[in-house]
Amino acid sequence: MDYEVIVAGIGGMGSATCWQLAKRGAKVLGLERFDIPHAMGSSHGLNRIIRLAYFEHPNYVPLLRRAYRLWRETEQIAGEQLLYVTGSLDIGRSDSRVVMGALEACRQHHLDHEMLSADDTRQRFPGYRLPDTHVAVFQPDGGFVASERAICRHVMLASAHGADIRGREAIRGYDRIADGVEVTTDRGRYRARRLILSTGAWIGDHVPALAARAIPERQVLGWFQPRTPQRFSLDSFPVSNALFDEGHVYQFPVWGVPGFKIGLYHHRNETGHADALSRDATPDDEDLLRGFLARYFPDADGPTLGLRTCMFTNTPDEHFVIDALPDAPEIIVASPCSGHGFKFVSVVGEILADLALEGGTRHDISLFRLSRFGA
Repeated sequence: MDYEVIVAGIGGMGSATCWQLAKRGAKVLGLERFDIPHAMGSSHGLNRIIRLAYFEHPNYVPLLRRAYRLWRETEQIAGEQLLYVTGSLDIGRSDSRVVMGALEACRQHHLDHEMLSADDTRQRFPGYRLPDTHVAVFQPDGGFVASERAICRHVMLASAHGADIRGREAIRGYDRIADGVEVTTDRGRYRARRLILSTGAWIGDHVPALAARAIPERQVLGWFQPRTPQRFSLDSFPVSNALFDEGHVYQFPVWGVPGFKIGLYHHRNETGHADALSRDATPDDEDLLRGFLARYFPDADGPTLGLRTCMFTNTPDEHFVIDALPDAPEIIVASPCSGHGFKFVSVVGEILADLALEGGTRHDISLFRLSRFGA
């Protein structure tokens, strides 16, 4: 065999997986169709939220605890800060899935947290202007990961441990062979005992069972100049998920580039093949985000500084897919997607390395099985 493991897709998950495999001494090939890093997928835009009070499902919390530890270990090895703690707010009406889910995660896993009224939130964090109908769950361990730098560091660490990482080399197909898989790219053919498919918004091209179940969606991120900058600094503005009547937005303090960062889940409900979705941000995109600024973050409603598009890849239940193909166990599929995956990539890399080298993992990934779709 040419390699023990081939990893297709070197974004957040793929880069972390290459690092985990290489540091265990595995001979690994990483293939990326674009540059490394690039702005065509789901991991660019400087940073991504990380939070423990996980409203999506309490079963994510143990994975998050491990992810935090792995982010800190990677920082120590790399000599670069990647995880920034600001605290996090989960905001909504008291009976909303965001608030109730965050509270359930906190209670089940004994996480430090506080319930804040709208007025409490305005007093403690003046950048927020919540309606009186809303409350917030504050959890002090939340923050963000420097996503683009994390990919770079994972790739550099993997390369330093012998990984063969190649950009601008797209996989065209793969075939099962005796004792492994043969992968065809636009530059050659490679054989390995295991293949990990972590191709993000293109996963449906490579896994027919996910073609109608992992749906790319166009997102737009905006950066705006605060009118009162001190209210949106790292030490005064926690990251947040806020479910308002008009939609579900997420936001960050000023960091890395000028401007307060905000995005809207299911931005304009534009779905389709990843190659067909526009990467250009428009005035309509800006207006949609600015409407939330005016209502809920008025002190950030200054001039536009930047707009970027990215891809979410949504499954029907918005949980991840991490599993071997049922009829081809040497092929492992990884799609922590639906807009909440990057915070986990440090531990997903560990899980995928476990599956590729050992055939199983100590982590509970039962929530992420392909069989839940009848696949």
